[in-house]
Amino acid sequence: MEIANGTLTADVIAALTYWPGAIWGGQKNPPDPVDLTVLPPFFNEVLHDLPWWNRDWKVSHVEPGLPLEVGSDHHGHPSRFTEVSVPGTVGSGGDESLPFVAKVGFAGDRLIRFQAKIDDVVLGPAVAPAGRLEPHPFARVLTGLMDLRGIPVKRMARETARSMSTIHMLRNGRHNPEPLLTQEISKVLGMPEADVRVIAGLDDGSTQ
Repeated sequence: MEIANGTLTADVIAALTYWPGAIWGGQKNPPDPVDLTVLPPFFNEVLHDLPWWNRDWKVSHVEPGLPLEVGSDHHGHPSRFTEVSVPGTVGSGGDESLPFVAKVGFAGDRLIRFQAKIDDVVLGPAVAPAGRLEPHPFARVLTGLMDLRGIPVKRMARETARSMSTIHMLRNGRHNPEPLLTQEISKVLGMPEADVRVIAGLDDGSTQ
């Protein structure tokens, strides 16, 4: 789902940065009202770019958003972009409607990323090319932790008694991190096993 690098109009930016429910430094409280009706057409345009999207379904209502991250260089800790969560409703024109929430990241007038959640289904940008399985999210974290500690694949394989191909598959997301493997990896990383289990999505108390 490739949606980034679009351009936002001034009206859309004003609607996305209208946060009456949040107290934010430098923002008038309460802020001056803005026109939120520009957001449904914007969201519909983004969703209609998806070749598989059913155009009968449209975002029909939105509410003021909440900031998740605000682009600034405040106190020397710059944030590269602003990201906001906007709730609303999507429907097909009849009586059926579903809850909708969009997560929109932008820098200036440039769209950085977009994610939509319709009912309990999340639509977001893919990591792998079209038609390819998405990698397990543990892959990126494991790769970063190993690189930060200077742990090469060969050492991780040796100290976990696993093949190098298994470690490579873990790092590129083609192998799921089962409990025993996360236990072995945690020792090599020098991290509590419970922490690695949570990172791997195994925080449900399962042992198998």
